[in-house]
Amino acid sequence: MSQNNTDQFFKSTVLGHPAGLFVLFFTEMWERFSFYGMRSLLILFLTASFTDGGWEWTRENASALFGSYVGLVYLSTMLGGYFADKVIGFRWAVVVGATLMTLGHASMAVETEFSIYLGLVLLVFGNGFFKPNMTSIVSEMYKDRPEKKDGAYTLFYMGVNAGAFFGILLCGYLGEKVGWTYGFGLAGIFMFFGMLQFWLSQDIFGDIGLKPSKESKAKAEALDTDKRNPFSPIQLAAIAFSSILALLWLVNDPASKISGGKVNIFSFLGPNGNSIAIVSALVVFIILLVYRFTQYSKITKEKLIAVTFFAFLTIFFWAIFEQSPNSLTIFASDYTDRVLTGNWSVVFLVMNSLITILPLVIITWVLILLFKQTFKFYALANIILSVSFIIIWAIAIWMLTKDYYTAGYLSLSDSTLQALKIDKVTTALTEVPATWFSTLNSLFIISLAPLFSKWWESKYNPSANLKYGIGMGLLALGMACVAFGASGIEAGAKTASVSMIWLILVYLFHTMAELCISPVGLSYVSKLVPARMIAFMFGVWYLAVAIGMKGAGMFGENIDKIANEHGLSYFFWMLTIISIVVALFSVAMTPVIKKLMHGVR
Repeated sequence: MSQNNTDQFFKSTVLGHPAGLFVLFFTEMWERFSFYGMRSLLILFLTASFTDGGWEWTRENASALFGSYVGLVYLSTMLGGYFADKVIGFRWAVVVGATLMTLGHASMAVETEFSIYLGLVLLVFGNGFFKPNMTSIVSEMYKDRPEKKDGAYTLFYMGVNAGAFFGILLCGYLGEKVGWTYGFGLAGIFMFFGMLQFWLSQDIFGDIGLKPSKESKAKAEALDTDKRNPFSPIQLAAIAFSSILALLWLVNDPASKISGGKVNIFSFLGPNGNSIAIVSALVVFIILLVYRFTQYSKITKEKLIAVTFFAFLTIFFWAIFEQSPNSLTIFASDYTDRVLTGNWSVVFLVMNSLITILPLVIITWVLILLFKQTFKFYALANIILSVSFIIIWAIAIWMLTKDYYTAGYLSLSDSTLQALKIDKVTTALTEVPATWFSTLNSLFIISLAPLFSKWWESKYNPSANLKYGIGMGLLALGMACVAFGASGIEAGAKTASVSMIWLILVYLFHTMAELCISPVGLSYVSKLVPARMIAFMFGVWYLAVAIGMKGAGMFGENIDKIANEHGLSYFFWMLTIISIVVALFSVAMTPVIKKLMHGVR
């Protein structure tokens, strides 16, 4: 192969990929640890009773705030992508984002009304700067190796889910079993570790992600001969109008519900003011998007249309998939039998030990491989990374010790209990935390990601549309499992004792669906979009994700209404049918989209 300016990254490899990919792997892992750790607790914290330290909100209000929060998290990537592209570069954007998120988690750990809201705001902006620019760095590293991008993104996604797994497992455990403050605070500590590790290792990325200079901009423009399409004043005004309206709607939607209508920015538009506002914003944005596409060269235009098609499908995927921290967590908490006795208690304790220790062993092994390649040049970064893993190992062992003691299988003296900060129990009990089920998604990702990575690199690699069709079909299968499991719950029931097997099956099928859609979707953005637009278009992609996230919250808001009238099973059957329709639509559009992609696989 002829030499190119990214060959330098492949001179020092880990598992066949540049060592720099694994620096990003661990940075993203700690960011996802903090994000998913806090997210797993948010709905439970908001709906928990005052006596349990929560806010005792209704599920509708909690879902409304949750939907707006995760929607704003992904919408803010537009801002972060722009600043990285034009002003501060990818690297500084990652550091700014990580700093804001560290402060956000610290604020939430204080647990006052003001600090919780302030923390959510800081997390929104922090994610906006961090998220699109990590994937942009990966894209730049592989720009001359497109055949390895799918595998790289899948491995990168494995790091994402390793962080999510440990974040949900440990932050969720501490939040539910010890105190909300500990769960929120732990998330911030590891975000701080991730930021330090990235900053101290940044030279491994060469010139990628540096602050844009006149020379770098001129070089990028010289390499990119595509037709220019600058924004006119009218187009900028349309963007501002739709963006401001959408932002106000995302804030006003939960605010108007939580305040009982006392706070309502769009009250002047009548009782349907919220709906009128968001529909107006979407109509203006779609008109602008269609017009902009007509201004590009034919090939670029058609590739952007293909990206937009996949982004449209992604909206439905995330709206249904993100029931995990919402309606599925409520299902786990209120409708699932989580108390285990006898042999089942032993089975769970052993299984939980294995799924905690084995992933830690695997990720520690990857860490050692990275050390062998980078310790000589980035010793301090590796030492900080080592310290973070020592802390994770300590917390994991403490958690397992507490579980075995609480279940009655381990005897500890009073002095040991005091030293370990474990409360003394008189009645043995094994109760699976409601957040534990969410860890299954990340566990299955860690287990299955290498297999899917090999599949995408083989001659049996399906087309983009078929991947989406398979993914949405698996999503439907998962929802059908929980719908069937909930079939015995009567309409209006507030509690039940459904078997845990249904939730386990949901997360298995949904994980396989995620592997077919999420990392693959990111890969297609990087393949189809011109280099000068990459960070911004990742932002546009995350805009679609934001719409899906808010859609997930809106679905969750209606779970009680639908369950009271038709039964809980009806709610999940609705999501099953939507998934099947989208899957069939994706497969049917294969010939059209294949033509628009111009040979990109």
